[in-house]
Amino acid sequence: MRLVLQRVTRASVNVQDNTVGSIRTGIVVFLGVSKSDTAADADYLVDKLLGLRIFLDDAGKMNRSVCEAGGALLIVSQFTLYGDCRKGRRPSFDQAAPPEQAKALYNYFVESARRGPVPVETGVFQASMEVQIVNQGPVTIVIDSADRTKK
Repeated sequence: MRLVLQRVTRASVNVQDNTVGSIRTGIVVFLGVSKSDTAADADYLVDKLLGLRIFLDDAGKMNRSVCEAGGALLIVSQFTLYGDCRKGRRPSFDQAAPPEQAKALYNYFVESARRGPVPVETGVFQASMEVQIVNQGPVTIVIDSADRTKK
């Protein structure tokens, strides 16, 4: 499971000209699911996400989590995070999970995050979405659950 996180001052997701999710201060989470991902990957990433210290403290250092910053999460499914561009000019999405598996793990991730201490908004799975982001910093972080076993 792969996350691209962006620290934001505001963000929203629109589907067919309707806002389906929006936050102020917080993190936009683009979430990709691979064929080999499990609930354990989601659990690891939710824990990492909620504890990640990417918000500024009073000394101006990235030392506060989204919880401590009073922020929220906006979680958006994005299978293109598993686009493989090593060959040719068209990305291959062979490693992305099929829609049924991806949707189940996406929903599991969202529900796990909602059990945490911060508000959670979402996009719409498999919809064509317009995501508006005001990235603060800019701060963009990539986390892959496969990396937790690497030394």
